Amino acid sequence: MGASSPVQRVSLAMSALERFDPAKAADRISSVLPRAPEILLVLGSGLSHLADDLEAPIEVPFAEVPGFPEVGVAGHAGRYVAGLMHGRPVLIQAGRFHMYEGHPPELVVGTVRVGHRLGIRTLLLTNAAGGIHPLLEPGSLMLIDDHIDFIRRSPLAGPVEPNEERFPDMSAPYDPALQELASRAALELGIPLARGVYAATAGPSYETRAEVRALERCGAAAVGMSTVPEVIAARALGMRCLAISLISNRAAGLGRGPLSHDEVVSMGRSAGAELALLLGRIVQGLPDPGADRTGGR
Repeated sequence: MGASSPVQRVSLAMSALERFDPAKAADRISSVLPRAPEILLVLGSGLSHLADDLEAPIEVPFAEVPGFPEVGVAGHAGRYVAGLMHGRPVLIQAGRFHMYEGHPPELVVGTVRVGHRLGIRTLLLTNAAGGIHPLLEPGSLMLIDDHIDFIRRSPLAGPVEPNEERFPDMSAPYDPALQELASRAALELGIPLARGVYAATAGPSYETRAEVRALERCGAAAVGMSTVPEVIAARALGMRCLAISLISNRAAGLGRGPLSHDEVVSMGRSAGAELALLLGRIVQGLPDPGADRTGGR
């Protein structure tokens, strides 16, 4: 059978949403896990290889999760990997769904809702982003301390999902205590870690020069096409969030030439070692779930 056309891929995505049930997906994943995971770690473009270093790994391809369609973006493996990271049970989501693929918001954040049903209350996210701030060169790491949502399609629109708040407070979407932990971990490891505002755009086209200038005036230090919908859904569920951008390239018009997704994926593979070290140290430093001050709902 030949490759699906874009119209067919959208149709498949909508069909998957009709069948997608977070409870059924969570049941499928939990059925093969020897222990309940404490942390959900989401890996962005070109970073899926970071899942290879888990102890006692158990893999669940997205294709085996009820209601999940295929992942259609290069650099996203499309699998869950559960295991131990420094003795802590984690669930790694290697790859994500995007609205620009034709997926509705409910499916894009479905992985977060599945994680919450598995009992996870801490969400660590990574992404590949374009650097807008002059000091954010390719290979830099940026701790996201706030975001600007230019996607403008809320994953919370529609009927209220179980356990979710209708009007979640987004004044501090990224947990201050987790940010402090990440900054301290980076200092201990000698890894430079900037802090800044992440702008999320709908994609899949990269931004124009004028748009990048506008984003800079809005206060954005980096720009990408993911993460924000997941954070919104997580906060509605009472989950604690931490996010780190790997700067894969200078934003459009600020670099030496035209952008390409191959460049993004390549930088993720080559510069992911420092990010892996940092994530490991952060996981080590996370408090015991019993001491989690938010606790989720």
